[in-house]
Amino acid sequence: MKNYVFSLVLVLPFCWQLSAQKTPIWELDEVVISDTRVKRYAEGHKVSILTDSTIQRNASSLTGLLSFNSNIYFKENGYGMVSSPAFRGTNASHTAVVWNGININSQMNGQVDFNTINPLNYSSVGIRSGGGSVQFGTGAIGGSVHLNNELNFEKHFGHRLILGYGSFNTKNANYNQSFGNGKWSSTFGINYKGSTNDYEYLETDQKNTNGEFENLSLNFNSGYIISDKHVLRLYHQSIIGDRNLSGNLATIGRSRYKDNQYRTQIEWTHYSEKSVSKLKLAHLDEAFKYFENKDSDIFSEGRVITFLARYSLDIELSELFKLLSFIEYNNYKGEGSSFGSPQRNDVSVTSILKYNLSKQSVVNFSLRQDFSSDFSSPLIFAIDGSHEFSNQYTLQLNASRNFRAPTFNDLYWQPGGNLDLLSERSYQIDLGHQLKFGSVYVNLNSFYIATEDMIRWLPQNNGPWSPTNVDKVQIYGLESEVGIKYPIGKNQNVDFKLNYAYTVSQDNETKEQLIYVPFHRGNASLAYAISDVSLFYQHLYNGPVSIIGGELEGYQVSNMGINYSLNSNKKLNYNLGVTVNNLFNNYYENVALRPMPNRNFQIQLILNF
Repeated sequence: MKNYVFSLVLVLPFCWQLSAQKTPIWELDEVVISDTRVKRYAEGHKVSILTDSTIQRNASSLTGLLSFNSNIYFKENGYGMVSSPAFRGTNASHTAVVWNGININSQMNGQVDFNTINPLNYSSVGIRSGGGSVQFGTGAIGGSVHLNNELNFEKHFGHRLILGYGSFNTKNANYNQSFGNGKWSSTFGINYKGSTNDYEYLETDQKNTNGEFENLSLNFNSGYIISDKHVLRLYHQSIIGDRNLSGNLATIGRSRYKDNQYRTQIEWTHYSEKSVSKLKLAHLDEAFKYFENKDSDIFSEGRVITFLARYSLDIELSELFKLLSFIEYNNYKGEGSSFGSPQRNDVSVTSILKYNLSKQSVVNFSLRQDFSSDFSSPLIFAIDGSHEFSNQYTLQLNASRNFRAPTFNDLYWQPGGNLDLLSERSYQIDLGHQLKFGSVYVNLNSFYIATEDMIRWLPQNNGPWSPTNVDKVQIYGLESEVGIKYPIGKNQNVDFKLNYAYTVSQDNETKEQLIYVPFHRGNASLAYAISDVSLFYQHLYNGPVSIIGGELEGYQVSNMGINYSLNSNKKLNYNLGVTVNNLFNNYYENVALRPMPNRNFQIQLILNF
């Protein structure tokens, strides 16, 4: 009965009717992004947006971009292999990846492989720290990563071609086109990356064997302004991957993994004088084939098709209050060698109330209830806000209850699936300080996360492994970010950024640090530009991490690059760059027995026309 009462409270905003006003307060921007929740209802959260030159410095993979520009730690099974995040000491399935407003974490294992995503396919990449399950659903416990495609309706027609070649016979080609005529806007992009990936293992006489990979991705986004009140948008993405799975220091690799991901969503937006309503429909298709022996025709496979429908209403109640509410329906259909043909239906209802106490103070109150045909989900909530004490100092605070739903593998894997699993529950609080002094900014955050009913696969009475709700984990730590962007003369500027994180993530019973969570992690980047020449240096430090049966040593790795730009005429611009990765040729592993590449080079040509 309690759930029905809460649901009624959440649904009521959809019935709100507003009287007409003479002056519209909602305006259609010339540049439109699909997910405005990243910042609009996140005043109490630390949010970082990576764009343009930052993305191009680490354009080969989303893993590289975030490793050197955020506090997220990544576990890679070798270069180009499976890459999973540990955001604020949580598991890989506790980081939500949001593509133009939609959570795209796998329904099979709850994760996203960050080495399958090329950041050049997006206008910007956002990093939102702290719990976000109210807005972004299952898995948003440590934080969320947002992949955004902007649509520019201003009149323009541009092209960008990027060609790259590097060590280990690594090839990269990317083409992007952007168009706008005032009514229509579209972007088209295609990206290819492939590598023999046969780098030497430093300090040994071995090489990375069976590491070849190829990735092809296609992106198309389009929008049409029907009238000053109606806008239609379409987003599509196809990712096709084919890679062998590298061996390690103890085992020669011989397996192969092929995966396809197709995502399409269409969104209709209606602007009225006091509100914005959106209807979003999406179709997601994820599939894989795994060959234990790449030379054999025998394989295991899995596939999940998701249909999503969401209606949202963003209302200006008064000068003090705004209300965002949305109801979402998801239908999942799976088919796999190891989990049969399951189906699931989920419904969620969410309301977020923004209260502008003053020009300096904002508070958001949020509630969400999920209903699933397969398991029960808790009522979750969040409160976040900020107060600007001065132009130099802003205080942020957010607290929330979050969850992670069991995946198809957790529920249906044969043998071992557990249909009695509960959703993982997590409570978190985060206190942030933002300081600005001219061209210098400093962000300081302290956080605490307590997780209950964590799902863990364990052996059952000498039988098959099975997932159970057993673990209780507490996580706490500190994060800091310092940035400087300063012009030092005519056509000269310096851009410096530093990130550092101290994280304790321990099992409540054993009081031991969870595996693959470093206590200390930091990175720094320095870029200097003078006229047509720019140089950059990146440095990453990962402290030691616990592994099963021991400890994996910490490591440091550096990258350095130089770029030269030439504007031959108004229509064609060149940019030629050379990057040296692992500059000091350091041996390092971020997964035990899987060495990462030695010093390597990459040449990149960018043409804008």
